[in-house]
Amino acid sequence: MDLHDFYYDLPQELIAQDPLEDLASSRLLVLDRETGATEHHIFREIINYLQPGDCLVINDTKVIPARLIGNREGTGTKIEVLLLKRKADDVWETLVKPGKKARPGTRILFGDGLLIGEVLEVVDDGNRLIRFEYEEIFEEILGRLGQMPLPPYITHQLKDKNRYQTVYAKPDGSAAAPTAGLHFTPELLDAIRDKGVRIAHVTLHVGLGTFRPVKVEKIEEHHMHSEFYVVEEEQARLINETKAAGGRVIAVGTTSCRALESATGADGVLKARSGWTDIFIYPGYRFKMIDALITNFHLPESTLLMLVSAFAGREKIMAAYEEAVKERYRFFSFGDAMFIATVTGSPSV
Repeated sequence: MDLHDFYYDLPQELIAQDPLEDLASSRLLVLDRETGATEHHIFREIINYLQPGDCLVINDTKVIPARLIGNREGTGTKIEVLLLKRKADDVWETLVKPGKKARPGTRILFGDGLLIGEVLEVVDDGNRLIRFEYEEIFEEILGRLGQMPLPPYITHQLKDKNRYQTVYAKPDGSAAAPTAGLHFTPELLDAIRDKGVRIAHVTLHVGLGTFRPVKVEKIEEHHMHSEFYVVEEEQARLINETKAAGGRVIAVGTTSCRALESATGADGVLKARSGWTDIFIYPGYRFKMIDALITNFHLPESTLLMLVSAFAGREKIMAAYEEAVKERYRFFSFGDAMFIATVTGSPSV
């Protein structure tokens, strides 16, 4: 398929720059993946589309404040470092700007020397391996010095770091939030449980490759970034039981979807496992596990738009996006949401 098949026009003013005070009051576009019919709701009304016996699968990863601003030792030149992957205890693969100021041997001071990084080598895509030196606890230093690594299309400063964190975030590791989950409040999750819907969790640490543009014309030639994921034994059992009993597995976000599809065998059974996945889901992919998907609106020509197009069909998705633009929905990380499922009859109140 051609990259341009996934292009749509988006007015700049529809890119949400700030989270709503109450993210559960975001708008929700419901798309019937069979018919292409759409409905417009408020996100908290998602509960009306969930049935007893369904299983909602969340990604419980926690975003680390991975953006560090420091100065080159000796010259004082400002250098920005973005933590991507922990390679060893104190060695991280990073994205450095400006890269030409960060050759091997360069030392960078953060917080007046509270944290010191030394560039070890240049690796794939121009990323740098940096070894960090410190005397206190690394995570505590990061919490004091680091900033949330907001996507490049968000230009406003985030006043409260927790606004870019789901309410159920636990294990540290992501460089970006699984943003479909930002809409859930503790109260809404309690109401969903009270309705008889199970809530399971997986972990997929979101990498910045999520925001890298596809640069090939034929999307099949795109090399997908890899991300670390974990599916625990108890969670796999719960999700498999849901399928066996005829309930739906509903992925909250494309990251939960990728973890589930990566860990599900050809027999349709979810396996407990952990490791790296570079699964690339685009039209033509046959889904093995998920029955419905809650997701935000994605960038034109992005791998995430290709994933949702694989789930509902490219024509239905592009038509829904055109409608969302017309209806002035808010787009991307802090924006509104979609529920993509086979919708039968009236919502269950």
